[in-house]
Amino acid sequence: MSLLDLNSMAKALPQAWKSTVVGRVGGSNIKVLRMDEMPSAAEVHDYNEGLLVISGQLLLEVKGEVIRVAQGQLYLAEAGIAHAVLSGSHGTLVIVDI
Repeated sequence: MSLLDLNSMAKALPQAWKSTVVGRVGGSNIKVLRMDEMPSAAEVHDYNEGLLVISGQLLLEVKGEVIRVAQGQLYLAEAGIAHAVLSGSHGTLVIVDI
């Protein structure tokens, strides 16, 4: 087992919103990324995606609703449902592809 400092890993990434795989559990990828204040276009996946905020906050728009995911909270983005990142998201995000 390895001890991972997710905040340090995210800060060291060369680009915001570009994740890197830090491990796998079963068939699931565990990824970390650094969020900045910039929005990103809506995404739709054919798998569920767990979005865990380690620091800062993640602001999402899902089905016309704004959802704020705070530090220590996890949002489950369901397969086939579009979700867009809104301005104001910042900090460290862990993504688990389920």
